[in-house]
Amino acid sequence: MAKADSHKADTLKARLPRGFVDRREDEIAAQHRMLETIRQSFELYGFEALETPFVEYTEALGKFLPDLDRPNEGVFSFQDDDESWLSLRYDLTAPLARHVAEHFDAIPKPYRSFRAGYVFRNEKPGPGRFRQFMQFDADIVGAGTVAADAEICMLMADTLEKLGLAGQFVVKVNNRKVLDGVMEAIGLAGADKAGQRLTVLRAIDKLDRLGPDGVRQLLGAGRKDESGDFTKGAGLDEAAVERILAYVSFQSAPIEGADRMAFWEQFFGAWSDVVGDSVTGREGIAELHAMMRLCAAAGYGFDRIRADPSVVRGLEYYTGPVYEAELTFPVVNDEGQTVRFGSVAGGGRYDGLVGRFRSEPVPATGFSIGVSRLFSALQLIKSPLLEGTSKPGPVVILVLDRENIADYQRLVATLRAENIRAELYLGGSGMKAQMKYADRRGSPCAIIQGSNEREAGEVQIKDLIEGAKASEGIASNAEWKAARPAQFSVPEAEMVARVREVLARHY
Repeated sequence: MAKADSHKADTLKARLPRGFVDRREDEIAAQHRMLETIRQSFELYGFEALETPFVEYTEALGKFLPDLDRPNEGVFSFQDDDESWLSLRYDLTAPLARHVAEHFDAIPKPYRSFRAGYVFRNEKPGPGRFRQFMQFDADIVGAGTVAADAEICMLMADTLEKLGLAGQFVVKVNNRKVLDGVMEAIGLAGADKAGQRLTVLRAIDKLDRLGPDGVRQLLGAGRKDESGDFTKGAGLDEAAVERILAYVSFQSAPIEGADRMAFWEQFFGAWSDVVGDSVTGREGIAELHAMMRLCAAAGYGFDRIRADPSVVRGLEYYTGPVYEAELTFPVVNDEGQTVRFGSVAGGGRYDGLVGRFRSEPVPATGFSIGVSRLFSALQLIKSPLLEGTSKPGPVVILVLDRENIADYQRLVATLRAENIRAELYLGGSGMKAQMKYADRRGSPCAIIQGSNEREAGEVQIKDLIEGAKASEGIASNAEWKAARPAQFSVPEAEMVARVREVLARHY
């Protein structure tokens, strides 16, 4: 007993680290179909694939970590044997910036690339918040014109439509320069106001969730939520609060039948009043206006791409246009409230990131798809894309006589040579357990060969799918044995052809 207890004490507990998930074949296959659709959409726009490693020098990540105030927080880091610090990538943009700077003279510019891969965040995990997740990015490096930003927005729209989300999304666009202009207009310019600006931007970002009244409180003294927790506000005076609310309250959806460009003239004219004399703000409005003209010329209407003042993304990261793709169909949240599904992709212009590695500025713009979140959205709408074509499990060769396993290996090799997915049962159980194993593997059929069949040069093929249907109407074990549903003998030479017939019948 003591020996058994000692062994039990030495046994490791099987447990998954917090913030990580395992995925099985069905989900992997469905996600692969989604990723392939995205890849084809990106390639249509002339983007080419790039793969970068999971690990970068920590210094290469710089201060651009998302949603954090302090550099190099939120990443998994370790020290190499030469005492340099390395980190797991937290996004796919910083590695792109390093790659472009390292191979600057060898790559064509503008450089259009896409990357797909896992990224890592050393943050506290929670519902729907993981430490490892996949992103799919598309970026244009070396193009300073807003035509590149418009192209990215069109790519976002086209990709979502190809995924079956037509009419269920909108790409919303804003500009960092407009937001900077608003800050200047209310007296929040300058390095000494950085903290207060960040509080204002975070308040704007909560507009969809809290509404104008909630944002008003966060711009002023602060807000107490339903639980009684108090969030300190930005401390703005009433005039500044009203100016910001006037800015974020603009709606970009035009009235029915309104002329598109006439509407944008009116819309951006109202924004100009808010930024006042700010040169930066007016430059941002001009860039947005130009983007909307380009999108309109290409046939992308208000229903797909529109300017929206509520878009606030990691603004220490971006230098110009910012955008996000929001899914508009309703879902029920954890509190039982009906809300929009929300954002599944976003990005913007980040002209300063590549330039950190070079003496001259390098313009860049791009966006990132949150693969897991987009996958969840497609599951919610029961997208046919995720259903795909049902893939059969392997044909299982049963092993009834282990002394003749070479004969069974020859059978499985024959099937594989004809490109039929097949496996040899390698366990130690008897026939009944082997049949259960084949069922659990989703096998369309099993190949059975005992000594009698071997001497006759035959095999028995059991159609497991047809057999399951037939057995539903059989009441007793004796009746089942007499019927032997969907099981038949064929010469070995006909095995491949008859297995193909079974596969064709069900798939």
